[in-house]
Amino acid sequence: MNKLIQNQGLNLVLMGLATVPAFSQSKDVKRPNILFVAVDDLKPLIAAYGDKIAVTPGMDRLAKEGFAFQNCYVQQAISGATRASIMTGMRPDKTRVWDLVTDFRQVNPNAVSISEHFIKNGYESAATGKIFHMGSAGPGHDAPSWTMPYVNVKVATYANSTPDKGKKGPALECADVPDNTYQDGLAAEEGIKLMNQLKEKGKPFFLAVGFIKPHLPFVAPKKYWDLYNRDQFQIAPYQKKAVGSPEMAYHVSGELKSYTDIPQFDSYSEKELEYLPVDKQKELIHGYYAATSYMDAQLQKVLNELDRLGLAENTIVVLWGDHGWHLGDHGLWNKHTDFENATHACMLMRGTKGMLQNAKPTTQCEFVDIFPTLCDLTGVPTPKYLDGVSLVPAMKNPTVQLREYAMSQYPRSKSMGYSIRTKQFRYTVWIGDYYSAEKPFSAAKIEAVEMYDYVKDPLETKSVIGDKAYAKDEAMMKDMFEDAMEREHKQYVNYSKLANWQTPISTDSNKKGRKMGSIE
Repeated sequence: MNKLIQNQGLNLVLMGLATVPAFSQSKDVKRPNILFVAVDDLKPLIAAYGDKIAVTPGMDRLAKEGFAFQNCYVQQAISGATRASIMTGMRPDKTRVWDLVTDFRQVNPNAVSISEHFIKNGYESAATGKIFHMGSAGPGHDAPSWTMPYVNVKVATYANSTPDKGKKGPALECADVPDNTYQDGLAAEEGIKLMNQLKEKGKPFFLAVGFIKPHLPFVAPKKYWDLYNRDQFQIAPYQKKAVGSPEMAYHVSGELKSYTDIPQFDSYSEKELEYLPVDKQKELIHGYYAATSYMDAQLQKVLNELDRLGLAENTIVVLWGDHGWHLGDHGLWNKHTDFENATHACMLMRGTKGMLQNAKPTTQCEFVDIFPTLCDLTGVPTPKYLDGVSLVPAMKNPTVQLREYAMSQYPRSKSMGYSIRTKQFRYTVWIGDYYSAEKPFSAAKIEAVEMYDYVKDPLETKSVIGDKAYAKDEAMMKDMFEDAMEREHKQYVNYSKLANWQTPISTDSNKKGRKMGSIE
């Protein structure tokens, strides 16, 4: 198998050599600032990824002025785990965060967040909104990550509904209210205040602004709903399980069903009348787009302030949606799978003055690549133990391929589904007995295998495992997967020399140091 830059870079990391930044900074040049924008549940449904419907001028602007990474994939399609990986530059088996309740510092106290690393290299750091998952961040939204006090912008979820305490309300709301009625409007306002304060300090800064839409419930001011005509939306064309796929690849869309206006549908019933009604599907899709446009308008306010303050030319902007989202495909809603719609993510980046614009790098990449890339772009040393690679070569030449595949994973009870995605195929292996990269890979623990061909079958209608026409491709993907698992174990062993792993807070489902918890 040919080894790409991915493997070369990872080998250097393990050898402790990959610390030289691509762009060195002279002592008399101020390092670039970083505007780090986190978005909850954002699919790549914008023009830069081929969407023809979304009204998102803020993200469109970022893509035109910088980079839209076309093949970016998440580490795990759930907020707590994916954000822990983004913020530490390590995959879930090393962060030991696979759920919504584990604080990475409780189980991995020697880990360092990306903003904390930049603080150690002379940066001021501040945040507002959702950066880490709220239920798995320590006091002060992980206080070591910020030099200024974290600004919480918690506000009532609805403008016109008041659910009972501890209960959810409707999945949608269209209210004729100002932007700052909802949380993202306040996050933009607080982010702008922090930006002004950071400018006054005169040091390079790392400013994180977190938006929670388009996460459920799909609430947004009426003007954003009015951007769309519901008749323009089409429901997912394939709403069944893939032929030959295992049951554990799916879930029952429990997150969506917890809202009061959602019937207790059965996507997998043999009776179509028991599916989520088409009208409700279209309403939800409309709500998702409206919430996305609402968030985008808040992003525009932050970007405009960056311009007004004269900071844009020396500020790197990175925007990421923490994972994808199912909008009815396979009968699924929400995230929580290894399928394409849950793992394929939106990742935009705008460099400093003089870098390429309107570029669409095609390399396979992962969220763990953000940490080393920002180090490379700012001249900050890159930690030796990171799992990702710098994307700078692909930012210089968007046709460069840095990885043969991207890797994701998702747990189901005692099993973990590890998935590798090449340009053409996805190969997913479900491994039982609470397996993680702590142990060498063992084929004896495999419970199920899936493989999809996205050139011939972009809707994942059939797993081609065992199909004679794909025998050579299957053998190639099997070899690639086994190489990946061997690499993961070696990196785990190397990192264990630095780590001081602790047992997570005990739960009834805690086994062998892995807390699965409720993941819907």
